Amino acid sequence: MKKSKYHFKFEDLIVYQKAIDFGEIIHILTKKFPREERFELTSQFRRASDSVALNIAEGSSGSDKQFHNYLGIAWHSAEECVACSTKARLRNYISLEDDEIVRKNITEISKMITTLRRIIYKRITNKRQPKTSTLKPHA
Repeated sequence: MKKSKYHFKFEDLIVYQKAIDFGEIIHILTKKFPREERFELTSQFRRASDSVALNIAEGSSGSDKQFHNYLGIAWHSAEECVACSTKARLRNYISLEDDEIVRKNITEISKMITTLRRIIYKRITNKRQPKTSTLKPHA
């Protein structure tokens, strides 16, 4: 795929890149789902998987607090994909091997989101700490 000459900072985040790839994996995987699932599990699974990257992108342009919140939403969307994958396996739309691939991707992305959230949370809480003076009072 050809890259755009216009670049956004969030596109450098590895977690964003992996989330984009994950959404594409789910899109391909759900093409095998039965037609009657098109507006149900297929749609839900695709929206949840795409939501991971979309929330990372959307939140990145805001404050640290906003980004932290959006990463939380992205994390929850990733977790929703676990349930979608389980439903798909139980309904025999995907194999156990495909379910394991989905779960491996979700685990990796979720851990990356959690780590990024911790880093941002530390920045948020450090900003709230009152500055202490290094000056010593005269005796």
